[in-house]
Amino acid sequence: MNLPAAYGLLAHAVIFAALFALIPFGEFRTRAVLTASITALLAGIAPFLHGVFGPPSLTLLQLAILQIAGRTPSPLSHRAALGLLVFALCFYPLALGWGPFDPYALGYQPLALLAALLPLGGLLFWRRQSLWLFILAVDLAGYAGGLFANLWDALLDPLLLLLALAVVVRRWRASGSANR
Repeated sequence: MNLPAAYGLLAHAVIFAALFALIPFGEFRTRAVLTASITALLAGIAPFLHGVFGPPSLTLLQLAILQIAGRTPSPLSHRAALGLLVFALCFYPLALGWGPFDPYALGYQPLALLAALLPLGGLLFWRRQSLWLFILAVDLAGYAGGLFANLWDALLDPLLLLLALAVVVRRWRASGSANR
């Protein structure tokens, strides 16, 4: 088994465990999360997720680890999730060939993408978003270490976008029920 495949299986087990961390188990939370991660590996849930979605981004893995660690509030706030979805609405149609430019191809020769990430890193530093800056640094280190062939794969993936959509819908439903 190569490194990207091992990463994908273990990362999906951690993400599955992070879903269990959302359930209020009380004092049994740690045991439930550990059991969920082991079950995901042994029962075939992690290999299934890896086969369907491919390896998850390091961003999603880090958000899952923060969820398991009980970090509240999550760094994926409504505003960050909405920004991610707006970006994805532009990125994915172009990456699927619905335009003259394929932004996904930039991830294979990422010099321009890395140059575009410099102002983002500066903005995160200026706004004192150290957690997001750390997540970006780990993403870049994972790409530089050869874990991903494309930089975009280290930064985002479809499961991360589903999570962002869930955050936005949850906030929208909460604000809708508060207005009633």
